[in-house]
Amino acid sequence: MTALLFLLTYLLAGWLIIRLLLPRQGLLIRAWLGLSLGLFLMMWLPALIAFVRPFDLAAQGLSLLLLAALCLAAFLLRDRAAPQPMEAADRAALKLLLGIALPLTLLSAYLLHTHILRPVAGALHTGQSTYGDLPLHLAMVTNLPGSRLPVDYSMLPGQRLGYPFLVNALSASLLTLGLPLRGAIILPSVLMMGLVFAGYLLLALRACRAPRAAALAALLVFLNGGLGFLYAFDLAGQPLGSPGVNQLQSGVWLDRLRNILQGWYQTPANHAEFHQYNLRFSNIIADLLLPQRTFLAGWVVLLPCLYLLVDMARAGAWPARQTVLLGLLAGGLPLIHTHSFLALGLASLGFMAHGLLKRQPLKPWLLYGGLAALLALPQLLAFTFHQSGGEGFVHFQFNWVNNPGNQGLRDAYLWFYLKNIGLPFLLLLFALFERDAWHRKLFAGAFVIFALAELVLFQPNDYDNNKLFYVWWALCAMPVADYAFTLFDRLRGLRARWLMAVLACVMLFASGVLALAREAVGDYQMFSAGDVRLADFIRDETPREARFMTGPHHLNPVSSLAGRQVVVGPDLWLYFHGFDTASRQQDLAAFYRDPASHPRVPAQYGVSYIVLGPAEYAEWGADEAGLEGRYELVYQADGYLVFQVPEG
Repeated sequence: MTALLFLLTYLLAGWLIIRLLLPRQGLLIRAWLGLSLGLFLMMWLPALIAFVRPFDLAAQGLSLLLLAALCLAAFLLRDRAAPQPMEAADRAALKLLLGIALPLTLLSAYLLHTHILRPVAGALHTGQSTYGDLPLHLAMVTNLPGSRLPVDYSMLPGQRLGYPFLVNALSASLLTLGLPLRGAIILPSVLMMGLVFAGYLLLALRACRAPRAAALAALLVFLNGGLGFLYAFDLAGQPLGSPGVNQLQSGVWLDRLRNILQGWYQTPANHAEFHQYNLRFSNIIADLLLPQRTFLAGWVVLLPCLYLLVDMARAGAWPARQTVLLGLLAGGLPLIHTHSFLALGLASLGFMAHGLLKRQPLKPWLLYGGLAALLALPQLLAFTFHQSGGEGFVHFQFNWVNNPGNQGLRDAYLWFYLKNIGLPFLLLLFALFERDAWHRKLFAGAFVIFALAELVLFQPNDYDNNKLFYVWWALCAMPVADYAFTLFDRLRGLRARWLMAVLACVMLFASGVLALAREAVGDYQMFSAGDVRLADFIRDETPREARFMTGPHHLNPVSSLAGRQVVVGPDLWLYFHGFDTASRQQDLAAFYRDPASHPRVPAQYGVSYIVLGPAEYAEWGADEAGLEGRYELVYQADGYLVFQVPEG
């Protein structure tokens, strides 16, 4: 109950601040901006306290003092205009929210229920898309309570955590206040999903010509998937593949559908056999909003920033309060989601350049950009650049993942985007030729993002540039939707017009719907009942600061469920975060195989406990007898042994 009251306090405070500063905005806009601001503040304020004292219950309470101070400041600086009442436009927007945002939120809530530590007979289950990344986020959430910032990676002690962690700090606040780990992840995630769906619709309503175009733009963004489904159902009566080889086309007729719904990453929107079909523009819900918590939180803040920008551009005025709020939100983005911060900055440069060419004033841009830079620079210097300065991060590569290692294009340039984005990409190309001043402004912001993402990679995983491309597409989808209805209206009088529309919708959304259907039926065990019992013992019976030696497997209950440091985690994450773990892994492998010959390894890494379980046997052929002869056994159950290191 305390955790829920804490969350509600932040949400109400966010609503109050927006009510005081932006009363001229519509009722629904104020509600959405207020809830988004509340989550933004809940990510930031307890974390700020944790730079001077531990991230504990007292830190959560002290953060409320900062929150109260911000509310007081908003009151003193308030806009004295009367708040806008519910109007006809709000009622039209509400219908769209109920018809599109609400169903998508309910679907996401179900997916979060099935994907986030779903209890099954004592074990904890997950889905396909969260199987890889969820343990990383769990490790941050469970390790933050009691820590002071900045913290090290819990799976690589000695290396500062530069990965954007504030969304996990929000869940850590709820965990500290008594909410179970599963609830601390799911509750804010459902809220954030709803804010993203509603926020994009409200943004599209401000940017598009009509509500129907806003609705289509939202569907183009959230049910995206491209033309990959054509591969799955081409020559459906002939078996053209087998598991692991051309698997998307294995079997015939219904076998193809079963493969999509039951195979491991066999959907036509997010396909594991990348070298076979080159399908890389994954469905945004299935592969980003659901599993990648930083991306989700980034869009919770990014969309209000884009709305404030678009709203001022539409109105041709830059109210000081709105401009300052925009700068504050933008400046807080790097430790929430660095890619969203970069995308917003690039889009802002494009919008600014377009405005300056139209002889619009520069001063508002300096205020917004200067404030954002002032707040963002310490985060970038202390965290982002500290981690991303290594080899393999920022480097040139033309045409994103279609040109791996700059070794040559795998698909023809335009065909790569046509098959990955689908028919909307054709509409985008056509819309670029139209003389629409507003659309050109949107394109000016969008294509600055596209140009950089198309030419520069920002980390070793080239696929990660998709986090920039999705912002590009979110901006482009609005003029694309406008153009689609321009064409539809010009077909008036044709009897087959609605049939054309239905067939077009099949082409637009088939791949995305299949990707979401696959996630809805996926079920995989993440942690066994024995894993859970081991984590319970470690959490209850060992000191919070204890460090454990384990294998480098990614499904590690020690780090993810118990929140303890481990000497080294998996390269699945750490390599793409810029770390070389080879030396630590070699030392640990040598110790597990022959503890007597490497007695100093535990002390070298400050180890308090040694875990011997299925992963350590499988990966390193651990010498159980050698460990039993040297260390005290403190836990034995479910195939796990835990030894205490005397020096630890």
